[in-house]
Amino acid sequence: MTGTAERMPTLYVSHGAPPLADDPLWTAQLAAWSDELPRPKAILMISAHWEDAPLAIGATTPVPLIYDFYGFPEHYYRVTYPAPGAPELAERVAKLLRTAGTPTQQVPDRGMDHGAYVPLKEMYPDADVPVLQISLPTLDPRRLMEVGRRLAPLRDEGVLIVGSGFFTHNLRAMSMDGRVHSAMAEFDAWGSETLAAHDIDGLLDFERKAPSGRLAHPRSDHFAPLFVTLGAGIDELETQRSVIEGFWLGMAKRSVQIG
Repeated sequence: MTGTAERMPTLYVSHGAPPLADDPLWTAQLAAWSDELPRPKAILMISAHWEDAPLAIGATTPVPLIYDFYGFPEHYYRVTYPAPGAPELAERVAKLLRTAGTPTQQVPDRGMDHGAYVPLKEMYPDADVPVLQISLPTLDPRRLMEVGRRLAPLRDEGVLIVGSGFFTHNLRAMSMDGRVHSAMAEFDAWGSETLAAHDIDGLLDFERKAPSGRLAHPRSDHFAPLFVTLGAGIDELETQRSVIEGFWLGMAKRSVQIG
């Protein structure tokens, strides 16, 4: 892969669930965001919904999506997203991580899960940008920061690195009437302030330092992709900004751009 004149930013996207497609505000926000970005040569997705170690590299040719959710109306299972594969990007990812002593594995039949295709369908609806998904090899924030650092050179090659999670994720706090649990609001406010202060140590220790940290994230899988994003943008933290804010079904949909 050859370099480009414009360095790509790196993103953390709160991805929602399949019904995100029915929310006119959030879909418009995602579409407007992508319109403001340089056009990527390829997209590297790291989703909360794929944990596998050693780090797994998914399909490099189009394969069926993974509908990793249950009990939804039938039309959500008919959604497609036939983005081109990214075999060259897969080779670069393996090389960058291998050089750093990080083992990888190939999972050529693993399609995109909803953490990848749900936001991409709103941001790049034509599905004309090659996409590669890789797994979270761990939930350890420090190790994920290092993965992001190792992948950062891809940004100079036209690759948009996207960590896809949810800024708060406690399904017991979901609300259909617009109410927001105090724990979700407290964590979101803390996260916004901590990001703005570039307090990486605070973020790394969020379970202990954040108000309601364990309530906002009973399991850290949906916050974990943020650390890949932070690692990939560690030398540009002063550019960090929240592009999308607010709540959806009681969960914080804060989404962040660096660069």
